[in-house]
Amino acid sequence: MPGYEDFSSLTIDRPVDGVLRIVLDSPNLNSVGPVMHQELADIWPVVARDESVRAVLVRGAGERAFSAGGSFDLVEDMIGDHASRTRVMREARDLVRNLIEVPQPIISAINGPAVGAGLVVALLADISVAGRRAKIVDGHVRLGVAAGDHAAICWPLLCGMAKAKYHLLTNEVIIGEEAERLGMVSLCVDDDQVQDRALELAIRLSTGSRAGIQGTKMALNGWYRQAMPIFDASLGLEFYGFGGPDVIEGVASHREKREPKFQ
Repeated sequence: MPGYEDFSSLTIDRPVDGVLRIVLDSPNLNSVGPVMHQELADIWPVVARDESVRAVLVRGAGERAFSAGGSFDLVEDMIGDHASRTRVMREARDLVRNLIEVPQPIISAINGPAVGAGLVVALLADISVAGRRAKIVDGHVRLGVAAGDHAAICWPLLCGMAKAKYHLLTNEVIIGEEAERLGMVSLCVDDDQVQDRALELAIRLSTGSRAGIQGTKMALNGWYRQAMPIFDASLGLEFYGFGGPDVIEGVASHREKREPKFQ
């Protein structure tokens, strides 16, 4: 079994006994490159087998961002190479499935932007703590592909179908307080309190009944398991789009900082 030291793109420590802290730490607001994308999928089975871990805290490095999502280098690799696209699709599927099956409770601490693969972890966490200036956005449609990663499996459950469609189709950002009002996150607190509040919750859960907490999580995540065919369909549509023309314009418009002109 690989140790945590094998995950080179993630900073991992134990702030207190029973709590494992995973920090997304990379340039460009903790963007997710090829290595981190794979490691975000692979780390959860390792955590699941670690009996010394009773709760997990996930955050972005620094105070500016949880994660700005997948890097454009990763996206361009997928556009140009079928093997790369196939590999990343498998990792994206594993990330969602592995997160759902981790027995320990996961708490996400969201400062600033949470986008793409980082947003998957932020919202599929069991408890999410967002700052008032947190920015939740699923950027798939703006990029020119279907919202695959995680949105179809959980957004309608979190905020209802009408709001899920509104934000996913328009790409409109959800700010921290609005995210709490909609039910997208568990709590919204002042930005300078996010990390302390999230750690406080992780400690609280780590000292609670393992059987009670893990059993409750397992049962509630049955809602996600029964929606797996919906998730698989969305993922297939997303990665089909990475082979089409719209995503080329989507990436170009991002790099050139302009609105896309889809044909």
